[in-house]
Amino acid sequence: MVEMATQVGTAAQPRAPLSRQRVLSAAVALADEGGADALSMRRIAQALGVVPMALYKHVAHKNELLDGMIDVLVGEIDPPVGDADWKTAVRLRVLSARRMLLRHPWAPAVIESRMKARSAPTPALLAYLDSMIGIFRAGGFSIDLVHHAMHVMGSRLLGFSQELFEEGSDGEPDPDALPPEEMAARYPHIAELAMAVAHDEESVVGSGCDDQFEFEFALDLTLDGLERLQGAA
Repeated sequence: MVEMATQVGTAAQPRAPLSRQRVLSAAVALADEGGADALSMRRIAQALGVVPMALYKHVAHKNELLDGMIDVLVGEIDPPVGDADWKTAVRLRVLSARRMLLRHPWAPAVIESRMKARSAPTPALLAYLDSMIGIFRAGGFSIDLVHHAMHVMGSRLLGFSQELFEEGSDGEPDPDALPPEEMAARYPHIAELAMAVAHDEESVVGSGCDDQFEFEFALDLTLDGLERLQGAA
């Protein structure tokens, strides 16, 4: 009897109601496992234990799903640090955004694609950018300099940047690549730089190509330049 009562009590426990937040959280978790390209309403429904049609009450289509996922990720970025100068506040927030994107490596491509497709950023992204502009303005930046600062910072405000020298992700050799000797003869300066990095020679900013170091180096260089311009103004 006790066993039956336990089973009945367990079966009677209500399941958490489906909500937009649950749908988006499940989608983010699935993207973390297999990338955004592997997302489908069917897979999200399976993860939540519902039929796919139930999801459409909360997200109308795939693009709305992706926009909602972006807002979930932006919500993971730390709020501004109180009583910090503008430079420290911006730096800490940008590095928080970078930590968020390192947890969700599929996110930069989704953010870029949706930013190009939409007429305006998503609501949470708009609020984040508005807050960053507010930090610059509170730090004494003219609205004109803020305009330039936002352009200069670019995607680095969201924790990533388009890396010119990023290596291919699959590591496959390029069949059209020139032999090393011909490469060095045609492009001596590129060859010199490649050899310096490969041999980990002493550098004025650090050794090798460490993604985090290079990101922070560019971030600090940008903030130092903005600080100089803000002071001159």
